Amino acid sequence: MTPRETILTALVDLLRTVPHVPVLRGEILPERVPAAGLMILRDGDPGEPGVTLSPLRYHYQHRAEIETVVQGTDRDATFATLCASIGAVISADRTLGGRCDWVEAEAPRPIDLPVEGAASFKAASIPVILHYSTADPLA
Repeated sequence: MTPRETILTALVDLLRTVPHVPVLRGEILPERVPAAGLMILRDGDPGEPGVTLSPLRYHYQHRAEIETVVQGTDRDATFATLCASIGAVISADRTLGGRCDWVEAEAPRPIDLPVEGAASFKAASIPVILHYSTADPLA
């Protein structure tokens, strides 16, 4: 596995430690959302790397996104709990077990999504910045 894939997999594994909330990676939004909510990790964009030449290293600030979705009568409280849980697990392991230099989540951007014939979704994209270095830009 490449360093980038190792880091993204470690982030998914970390997010799966949030109790009762399924985590998908790169999937479409399913028709049903569990009561505790749902997270979908989007791989995002590694961006332009900074480069050092001796030794040759590519330094990335990779911007991934965690899509969060909740539904139900207590959407606001469930959403707040889910966001706080994501923040807590990221704060507890900022290096993803030493695989990454630093992980930093940004504030969510919530929106309400109407659903025909059902309670609307409350959703947000939470940007996560992954700081890491590789010896090869394709790694």
